Amino acid sequence: MKQQRHLPVIGWREWISLPELGIAEVKVKIDTGARSSALHAFDIEHFRRNGKLMVRFKVHPYQRDVKRTVISEAEVIDERGVRNSGGYKELRPVIFTSIELRGERWPIELTLTNRDLMRFRMLLGREAVRGRFLVDAGRSYLCSQKRSKT
Repeated sequence: MKQQRHLPVIGWREWISLPELGIAEVKVKIDTGARSSALHAFDIEHFRRNGKLMVRFKVHPYQRDVKRTVISEAEVIDERGVRNSGGYKELRPVIFTSIELRGERWPIELTLTNRDLMRFRMLLGREAVRGRFLVDAGRSYLCSQKRSKT
């Protein structure tokens, strides 16, 4: 008989950090209906460094706060057509970075797109949480305290 591993439970929304991108905290929606994860980014600029395709972008990590801006850079590992919430396919840069939640840190793929009109600055898709957590769709902030900026 296969031994079951007990996975920790997270809420449908949590606060996480993206340390390699200089983002100390951002509120995410855990979206098991989405395969990939997406981060709100704007002023996305592609460039080359040592022969590698890179991307420089800006992030407003808090909703309704356009004063606090983080500027990040990362290597582009792919560009993929992703269907947005409106059903339209858009080409997005894909980066590889680490996420922190519950004191754990692990690498994820992250697409960059403008989410200005969306309620959450980031979606954490099922590939990022698969085999790592169970999601309680009726509860929030099970692993992170709600911050003053929401």
